Amino acid sequence: MISKMTVLAQSVAAPNVLEALTGGVTGIIGLIIFVLLVIGWWRMFTKAGYPGWLAIIPIVNLIVYALMSKRSLLWLILLLIPVVNIFALFYIHMGVAERFGQSILFAIGLFFLTPIFVLLLGFGDYQYRG
Repeated sequence: MISKMTVLAQSVAAPNVLEALTGGVTGIIGLIIFVLLVIGWWRMFTKAGYPGWLAIIPIVNLIVYALMSKRSLLWLILLLIPVVNIFALFYIHMGVAERFGQSILFAIGLFFLTPIFVLLLGFGDYQYRG
């Protein structure tokens, strides 16, 4: 015999299964942003002479991005320190913008709208100057 608690638990849990699997709307938006970022990084990495598949690996893609900026890998360690990480990330974005022949305004765009500007660098006519 099925108890009332079992029926209640099933009726409450059933609509949330899909949300639990996907992380809800926030998870879907985050996944879309991540996919766009990986696509843009893949193209950027190939323009810079690195294998594009490195964009898929989470920590490795940051290392390659820092190498593209011609900054020391010490800046990656600074990304682990709160507040300092904001300045370190902006400094790395500035290096990438410089390597693609862009100004500090483009670096600001990379900082605030990273997926859009990474796609611009990846699919635009910008050439990497290593």
